[in-house]
Amino acid sequence: MINAVRVPFVKMQGAGNDFVIIDHDPSMDYASLAVKVCDRHLGIGADGVMVLSRSESADHKMRIINADGSEAEMCGNGARCMAVYIAHKFALVPEVFTMETLAGKIHASASGEMASVQLSAPKDYRADIEIKVADKKMSVHFINTGVPHTVIFVQGIQEMEIEALGRLIRHHQAFAPKGTNVNFVERVKEGYLAVRTYERGVEAETLACGTGSVAAALIGYLQGTTKLLACQGALVRVLTKSGEMLDVSFDLDMVDAKPLVSNVWLKGNARFICKGEYYYPGSLAK
Repeated sequence: MINAVRVPFVKMQGAGNDFVIIDHDPSMDYASLAVKVCDRHLGIGADGVMVLSRSESADHKMRIINADGSEAEMCGNGARCMAVYIAHKFALVPEVFTMETLAGKIHASASGEMASVQLSAPKDYRADIEIKVADKKMSVHFINTGVPHTVIFVQGIQEMEIEALGRLIRHHQAFAPKGTNVNFVERVKEGYLAVRTYERGVEAETLACGTGSVAAALIGYLQGTTKLLACQGALVRVLTKSGEMLDVSFDLDMVDAKPLVSNVWLKGNARFICKGEYYYPGSLAK
């Protein structure tokens, strides 16, 4: 503990996505901190570090630092964890409050360990993209739900080895320069999907991905509905690898015969795991 800075933290998980949550400290090098903290052998172990700070444009500001030190624009399960953290941290919290993210301002609500977050409106929807991976052609779909996501419909999802294929698609030139998260999706029955996600920034499969679950739900609905009609409160339930079920609801309008999705909400549990102090080497401070 010589020359170490004590960093109070709370560890939480949402559908198996786990995060170390800390309050903002301007002296911290968050990229270096995240790499060390997220190490599952030499650190606390997590998919990412989340930083809560004040915002000039929202009730709170949330930053998401991936396990590799890169900063993410948005994280749906992380946002749900942060919403529960905020609700427990402050004595008075509005029923619905706002959080500033790199993907824009989002709305959130939390009660106990159940949280709902409204994501920014999805964009850049592209269906039936033909790509070549490992000398094989495949058709994939793309949408940005705060971060970029590719969706691939498969059968036998539980038996699939997705790490190698996910890594190739994640770095495919079709999604350069930022790359993409990769979601393998299987239709279970009407209104229900199973999803496994290779996450950019973690560079591995995670137990769940909130924005990936939203991407899977939206594209599953758009691609699986024979005739798209305007509706409010459409609901798709998504089974994650962790076994947790997430609910994705949204509104759909048809503009010039093209789908326009809005009012997207992600709902599910967000649970506390532990709290403590992390001993942060003084040499890593800014």
